[in-house]
Amino acid sequence: MTNRDAADQAYANSAYIPDGESYYERWDAAAKAFRAQQSATRPNETGEIYAPKGPLRGTVIIVHGGYWLAGSPSMFSHLAAGAISAGFAVALPSYTLAPAARIGDMTQQIAASIDEIAAAIEGPIYLVGHSAGGHLVARMACTDMTANWSHRVRRMMAISPIGDLAPLRDTTMNDTLGISEDEALRESPIHHKRQDIPFTVWVGAEERPAFIDQAMGLSRVWDCDLTIEAGKHHFDVIEGLESPISPMMRALFRS
Repeated sequence: MTNRDAADQAYANSAYIPDGESYYERWDAAAKAFRAQQSATRPNETGEIYAPKGPLRGTVIIVHGGYWLAGSPSMFSHLAAGAISAGFAVALPSYTLAPAARIGDMTQQIAASIDEIAAAIEGPIYLVGHSAGGHLVARMACTDMTANWSHRVRRMMAISPIGDLAPLRDTTMNDTLGISEDEALRESPIHHKRQDIPFTVWVGAEERPAFIDQAMGLSRVWDCDLTIEAGKHHFDVIEGLESPISPMMRALFRS
């Protein structure tokens, strides 16, 4: 096995998850069913925004994954269910995927989207992201990304994040991502200091070892909370976002 083959296998997910390829269709179906039940959806050209029926407690912003190559807010609409049930507005921002954009561009797009969301909706903010979205949320926590909404953020949570981009430079997907050595340093959260914002890293115990190593590495460098959830792999680990009383949601809203 070549070094590239080994790197590809280290960050492969579907092949190591039972019926892994079916999750994309499952997510699409669940997201479509969720949207059909939501009369409070507000169209937004940069993503989706949902509002609860009762008093507003704040905003949860969920950034989707897909290795910066795939995915969209509309594939993950159903992940808003838990926060909406808990009385929060939920925003799912979009970002331009590779190769049309570089990872640094995506970082800036997410920051700009949060600017717009924070200006439109008052109150506390919680940021959550999965996989590549976990990386982008972690970038929002870096001191170089401090913004006028930073003081409103009560907690950020990176689920199965990539905290260090360097290993991905050896993968086949980097033919599309084009991560340079300089960009890996600049856009890897582990090479930045964290803002004084509560931060939680969450990962499934059944994930690829590389993802567990990434989660542990980010938690160690940032000296922040780490949960390794038993029985969860890279795809079903996000299901906790669908319930307002799941361990994941309780951790997100913990004071």
